[in-house]
Amino acid sequence: MATLAPHSPTTFEHWSKGVLSEDDLSHIPGEAGWPVVGNTFKQLADPHGFTRRMIAKYGKVYKTHSFGGWNIALIGAEANEMVLFNKDKIFSSEQGWGPVLDQLFPRGLMLMDFDHHRIDRRALSIAFKPGPMRHYSGALNRGIAKDVANWEGRMEFYPAIKKLTLDLAADSFIGIPWGPEADKINVAFVDMVQASVAPVRKPLPFTKMKRGVDGRSFLVDYFTAETHKRRAEGGGQDMFSQFATATREDGSLLPVSEVVDHMNFLMMAAHDTITSSATSLIYHLAKNPQWQEKVREELIAVTGGPDASGNPRPLDYDDMGKLEVTEMAFKEALRMVPPVPSMPRRALKDFEYEGYHVPAGAHVGINIYWTHHSEEYWDNPSAFDPMRFTPEQVKARHKYAWVPFGGGAHMCLGLHFAYMQVKVLLAQVLQQYRIEVADGYSPDWQEWPIPQPKDGLKVEFKKL
Repeated sequence: MATLAPHSPTTFEHWSKGVLSEDDLSHIPGEAGWPVVGNTFKQLADPHGFTRRMIAKYGKVYKTHSFGGWNIALIGAEANEMVLFNKDKIFSSEQGWGPVLDQLFPRGLMLMDFDHHRIDRRALSIAFKPGPMRHYSGALNRGIAKDVANWEGRMEFYPAIKKLTLDLAADSFIGIPWGPEADKINVAFVDMVQASVAPVRKPLPFTKMKRGVDGRSFLVDYFTAETHKRRAEGGGQDMFSQFATATREDGSLLPVSEVVDHMNFLMMAAHDTITSSATSLIYHLAKNPQWQEKVREELIAVTGGPDASGNPRPLDYDDMGKLEVTEMAFKEALRMVPPVPSMPRRALKDFEYEGYHVPAGAHVGINIYWTHHSEEYWDNPSAFDPMRFTPEQVKARHKYAWVPFGGGAHMCLGLHFAYMQVKVLLAQVLQQYRIEVADGYSPDWQEWPIPQPKDGLKVEFKKL
């Protein structure tokens, strides 16, 4: 349980003047690693193995020097609850994610805290009301059906779903048709995402960061002009039009620059996470054909199965909530491979946790992957078992043992959109294909920052 330390400094100025030194954290166990680089390369090479080793040696509160500074790991469901629920407003999401995202995705919803975050989140939530969601459902059904019809045979799934998700964003998110204009937006967006985790942080010529900065400049100009246009002409049902015409509590429109920043951030947050999650689900259904068949049976029962011509029927928006088995399978895939394996924050106040005093200014982080795979919360955690998500099992478990979408005030705003896209995808795939992988197939995954199979995930789609 976290408690505020007595006489805690609470202002940004207290700690913004300098980085915390090892002396400030000398009472917290951990290690500095190699000179200059610390444990950075060890963490990048095997992030989950590094975490297991540190917990075994130091316990579930430890420090490590990496990525240019000291970080304090707070491990387990209890720590997840403290940090994500953030009852005492100790932790800043803005200052946790800022060093990674601020140069390319500034002022996104995840880079806001407290009242500013609450006000903008409420304004943007209009894009996820039933009316717009029904519209997105139709766009997803059309776009996914068109692409999936050509998936028969062997393929690398990850690049295919990545391209499809980008193309779907053009329709559902921006409201423009697939084509040259959408392709330019996709290229700029991909350049920004790749630059966000590039080791060279200055936009030097020929670097990923330079391409990312140029991509941001293109998208800022595009979304700025489009925001003015849609406000003048009246917006459509796509997500961008909803953002462009969203109002705050006092009835005022969001500033154009904030609409642009929110749109850039939302596309980044939605695209790679949905791509990763869908890839994990397809892999686990291929490896577990008995569950693939259960999901298929449910989807056929709900949609009515293929029509007289053998074409998959679309999944109606009103039927989304009927897919209980499908949703449990997706939740289990999110447990196995959470799309955001860890989450950073920065302490705005001194606090106490598990007997340790953590000073204001400390970078702290929770480890979602470890919690999702810990025997403290899950029986046989390495096995794929969607029955973990029956209402009885969920009720018996710590509420913060499963947090792929975060929690508290910063719970993912688009989580229902993610569920919807994945359900529509499975409805199209499983009505016409059996998904298979080679015997003994177990691809290596790039674990960070967002998991993906290193070989692209080699699967085969066989016509039923």
